[in-house]
Amino acid sequence: MFKTVLIANRGEIAVRAIRTLKKMGITSIAVYSETDRYAQHVIDADIAVSLEGTKPSDTYLSIEKLIAAAKNTGAEAIFPGYGFLSESADFARACEANNIAFMGPTPEQILEFGLKHRARELAGAVNVPMTPGTGLLNSLDEALTEAEKIGYPVMLKSTAGGGGIGLTRCDNAEALQEAYESVKRLGEQFFKDAGVFLECFIGRARHVEVQIFGDGQGQVVALGERDCSLQRRNQKVVEETPAAQLPEATRQKLYQAAVELGKSVEYRSAGTVEFIYDAARDEFYFLEVNTRLQVEHPVTEMVTGLDLIECMLKVAAGDTLDWKHLSSIQPQGAAIEVRIYAEDPVKNFQPSPGILT
Repeated sequence: MFKTVLIANRGEIAVRAIRTLKKMGITSIAVYSETDRYAQHVIDADIAVSLEGTKPSDTYLSIEKLIAAAKNTGAEAIFPGYGFLSESADFARACEANNIAFMGPTPEQILEFGLKHRARELAGAVNVPMTPGTGLLNSLDEALTEAEKIGYPVMLKSTAGGGGIGLTRCDNAEALQEAYESVKRLGEQFFKDAGVFLECFIGRARHVEVQIFGDGQGQVVALGERDCSLQRRNQKVVEETPAAQLPEATRQKLYQAAVELGKSVEYRSAGTVEFIYDAARDEFYFLEVNTRLQVEHPVTEMVTGLDLIECMLKVAAGDTLDWKHLSSIQPQGAAIEVRIYAEDPVKNFQPSPGILT
């Protein structure tokens, strides 16, 4: 097991990671921007290193600075958390190149699942149910032709990134024409990838995701599901487990589909396979894979008794996990997580960051 681990993140996930490291007797190294000098994760860590900047681009998103901080402090592993560089294949590669363990999936898995159209191809290869859709589109004309085949309404999606950016419902050809260049621009602006594709729109759909965990050598388990259907601006607001009114047979099929997809790429570490669930037809369809720990992972931990960060540490260190125990876990009870939206109703509900009172 590692003796020293650097946490390449901030906020709640960094605080939780430090708690796990302390429990395991591992030295924790926090990094921080100057604006976070007195943040909780900086106070709690055994060692704190300034990234000498205030902007995320100069601090938590700087691969060079993070690798330097790890090397200067003798860190054997880096915990990426969520957000920032957690789904950066370049960061994972940089860790490997410097003989620092990356506590997450392989660079190749991050890269392939990071592109939604490629994730669809991987899911299709192992017969995971999918909505009718396309590969990457080469032109607006192709988009219009394919949309007619699928049938309106359709979802026009950016292949890269997440957070609901570049996600547009198009009810007819005129709407698709209006949205096409805009979605491509958003993809290029936020994710440096203008690729777009189409999927059939499922009305009154629920959003159900399965937590998976793999050892990188073919063993993958499903650790329950989370229902995150209540959303605002394509951002999850309420997460709960178990998913209410989900038939048990369907739940098991969801687990099996997620596990088969994970096994097909010998998935390593924690990940989430997301599905659209059509309750009226009792059918589900593949949506995407998040190659990281998610904000809502404590919901799963509450009903399984697991510490997922501890599991990630052990896999990254090459330690043996009790896979017989993991595969036999039956979630007990229920858990819920709710996010607070800070918005200003007087200004048309625009985001309103600041101090909560």
